[in-house]
Formats: sequence, structure tokens, C-alpha cells
Amino acid sequence: MKKIAVFASGSGSDFQSVIDANERDPFCEISLLVASKEGIYALERAKKHGIDTLVRRKKDFSSLEEMYEDTAKILKERGVDYIVLAGWLSMISENFVRAFPDRIINIHPSLIPSFCGKGFYGINVHRTALEYGVKLSGLTVHFVDEHYDSGAIILQRAVEVKEDDTPESLQSRILEEEHKALPEAVRLLTQGRIIKNGRKVTII
Repeated sequence: MKKIAVFASGSGSDFQSVIDANERDPFCEISLLVASKEGIYALERAKKHGIDTLVRRKKDFSSLEEMYEDTAKILKERGVDYIVLAGWLSMISENFVRAFPDRIINIHPSLIPSFCGKGFYGINVHRTALEYGVKLSGLTVHFVDEHYDSGAIILQRAVEVKEDDTPESLQSRILEEEHKALPEAVRLLTQGRIIKNGRKVTII
């Protein structure tokens, strides 16, 4: 069974969705939660389910590059096959991406290429989508490359935008779909059912 490490920076609800799906019908080993700081609720979720944790704070390292280099070493020592970014708010270094080619995935709360890139995270995405007047928003699970939200797309789910939506209500409905899509993508990835050829991703 393939091993994954999940990276999170907040409450970890997407992380929890992978835990729950995997406990119902195991498809991977969740080897490690990497947290961006102490005190986030994702750490409590890991503890509750007996998952090892690692805190990576930028201020504890001389550079972001050093932080990711040290993290990559630990993940390789643990035999981690895939990395799942589930609300990770730090840019991944180029060397880290090269250390795990086509083995890092991310979930983003919009239909990429709309409302993505630097600065587009959390409620900012949904506020901008409503200001733009889109009729559909949603989420994207994609491979991670050296740039913000630009890797090949694995899965997308559309969510209708309602006339009376607020950024918070739209975020809530998209989050419900995130909790279905992310476990599905992790299952497909760890079961070898994703074929990537350039930007084209085929699910078998």
C-alpha cells in the first residue's frame, strides 16, 4: 500500500476527509502530517487517528529552501510515495518539486485557471469569484509544479453560484465538494489509476 504525507496549514478538514475515506475503505497509508505551525487543529486530527506529525516553521530554518530540503530528506527516509497539499499555504520550492516529480498534488477552491495563483487562497478566492460575477465556481485537484496552481489538472468539480451567495456560503458549498474530490483523487493516485502525459491526465 502506497504511503502519503499530507501538508496542512489550518483546521485540516480536507485532511480529515482523506482520513475518513481511507478508514472506510483503505487505499493508502497516511504516514505523516506536515503542519506549517504549532497549534493548528490539523495536528489534533492527526493525534486522534494515530498519525505521526512534523511541524515545519519557516522561522526555524535559514531559508525556505533549507526547510524543504530537510523535509524532503525526512519524507524519503520514511518511504513516502506521494504528497498531498490540503490547505498548505507556503510556496513549494523548485527543488522539492523535482525531488518528487508528479508525486505532489494540491486542492484549490476554484476552477483553474480562474482565480488561482499567488494571493488566491481561502476566502479571497470566493470573494473574487463573486465580484467577477461568475455563475459557476468549484474546485480543482492538480499536480504541483514549480509555479502557483499551474500543474496538470486531475479532477474538477463545478458548484453553482447562487444569487444570494456570500463568500462564506460559497466557500462552504465548495468545501463539501472538496471533501469528496480530494479522497477520490488520492485513491486514484495511490492505486496507480492516473496516467499523466504532459498536461493531459487520464484516469483509468
